[in-house]
Amino acid sequence: MKTIALLGSTGSIGVSTLALVREFPERFRVHGMVAGQNLMLLAKQVKEFSPNCVAIRNEQDVPRLRRLLGNHKVEILWGESGASAVASSAEVDVVLAAIVGGAGLMPCLQGVLAGKEIALANKEALVMAGELFVDAAKQRGVRLLPVDSEHNAVFQCIEGRPPETIKRIILTASGGPFRELAANRFDEITIEGALNHPTWRMGNKITIDSATLMNKGLEVIEAHWLFGLAPEKIDVVIHPQSVIHSMVELIDGSVIAEMAITDMTIPAAFALAYPDRLPLDHLPPLSLVDCASLSFEQPDLARFPCLRLAYEALRAGGTMAACLNAANEELVAGFLAGRIRFVEIPRHIETIMSRHHNTPARTLEDVIDTDGWARAMAHELIGAGSAAVQA
Repeated sequence: MKTIALLGSTGSIGVSTLALVREFPERFRVHGMVAGQNLMLLAKQVKEFSPNCVAIRNEQDVPRLRRLLGNHKVEILWGESGASAVASSAEVDVVLAAIVGGAGLMPCLQGVLAGKEIALANKEALVMAGELFVDAAKQRGVRLLPVDSEHNAVFQCIEGRPPETIKRIILTASGGPFRELAANRFDEITIEGALNHPTWRMGNKITIDSATLMNKGLEVIEAHWLFGLAPEKIDVVIHPQSVIHSMVELIDGSVIAEMAITDMTIPAAFALAYPDRLPLDHLPPLSLVDCASLSFEQPDLARFPCLRLAYEALRAGGTMAACLNAANEELVAGFLAGRIRFVEIPRHIETIMSRHHNTPARTLEDVIDTDGWARAMAHELIGAGSAAVQA
């Protein structure tokens, strides 16, 4: 039996993971949960799965969570230190890291430093501090198992193949809700329209990232660190049907693809049970007949410059990807709050990147300093009144 620390239990991937625990109680047990502010759902999860400990974002919410739990006993922690304690607990075998954004970096890294297997659904940890993260995993013999559907697909395609036989990775993208929208209409994009993803149901932040194609850009950076390929060997192709989750081209010209329905239970199950496969009989089978046809397009970098900016950040190295990620998180939040327009997200990211003094990411402090600086710059551009600082 594997004991799980579930970071992000109330999000979509966390809910899918708990469905697996419910279905396979003989294989998995939840030792700890980490959640943000959805205390009602967290309390319901705690009552069903009886973890030893939980961590929430804010200390002031602890009394409310205790009231919601009633007589149910569980250790309640809070903040980054609480999440890190859950991830690094001695009783944990595997950390499923599904906290959204940069907030997931420290707890996930603490899990690595404690020698835990990592089922990684938090791409930002690798985007922000990829070299530090991967080096720490190698030093401690920690296995990183990707949960993102695209990287999980790549992992399945390359499993057991010598690295020298891999020519390139092809990450697929749905194209989001604005794939066919003319550039001169991007000023009309609303929050509601941007949240209307055509194939996946996800949290708000990742859904906006999918609409800008920044999500795919972050995945390019993540793929670089997971699989050790140069940027020019990681391609992106628009695949609106989202049936093929990614592909790998081998040096002899063969292309291996992983196909499945759009359900995050599949990659989560693969990562948690690895190297075993679980019988997910409750899921509908993939019907190729019903798919009718599969189509592919080149991404339009003029309409979706976030993907270009992510490639530029990866090629620049150092702290530039941390800058990109922090700026994007704050600007997406600004868009969701109605403070900036959709088209201003990439414009402001490019401005912040152009002002960033890129340095080697030698320590975690380098990454954290850049993260804070980029967020301050984003706040200034949004108009929140934060003072700009020199990076």
